[in-house]
Order: sequence, then C-alpha cells, then structure tokens
Amino acid sequence: KLKLISRIYSNWIRTVTGIEIHPAAKIGKRFFIDHGMGVVIGETTVIGDDVMIYHDVTLGARTFENGKRHPTLGNKVTIGAGARVLGDIKIGDGVRISANSVVVKDVEAMSDIDASEQFAI
Repeated sequence: KLKLISRIYSNWIRTVTGIEIHPAAKIGKRFFIDHGMGVVIGETTVIGDDVMIYHDVTLGARTFENGKRHPTLGNKVTIGAGARVLGDIKIGDGVRISANSVVVKDVEAMSDIDASEQFAI
C-alpha cells in the first residue's frame, strides 16, 4: 500500500512541478533543485547531502537491467542545467558538472567537469 501511495504522490509532483523523482531514489539532507522543470531522478539513484542541481538534469540509467543502474552522487555536488549523469557511476564529493555535460564514467572528488568549451562557437 505504501508503494502505491508513493507512486501516486510522485506522479502528482511531476504533474505540478515538471520534476520526476522515482519513489525509490535515496536523497540526502539539504538537497536543492533550482528551476526544476525537466529534472529526472531514476529509481536506484543515491544523492548525498548538500547537493544542488539545475533544470533539465537527468540522473538516469544506461541499461534496462535489474539492480543498481543509476548514479551515486557524493556530498556537495553541483550539476548544471541540461547535464546528463548516466549509469551506475560514482560522482565524488565536491564535484561540479557544467551545463549540458554528459557524464558516463566515475568522477573523482573535487573535480570540475566542463564540457561547454568543447562546443563553444
């Protein structure tokens, strides 16, 4: 019965805010979504404390297999607008991921991922 209530609540939140958080995702303290339209957080995602993400971010899977298939974010991670963090990967504490980046491999703590310079015009 609790799963049904969680699913109904999740669908209502998605309709009202444009944010989709799977009820099974594990989210730490002081998690903040800024301008959240289009945010998707998958079922096996784990999010640490003091994490901030911007609009149109996907924390998604790369496969349809059962088990852990979504990212694990450490503490104090920031993810810019439009970024995609995909697969069962680990993002270390203090990592900053720039807008529109696509991350599919583990990222060491205190790293800056900035894909925007590769596409600057």
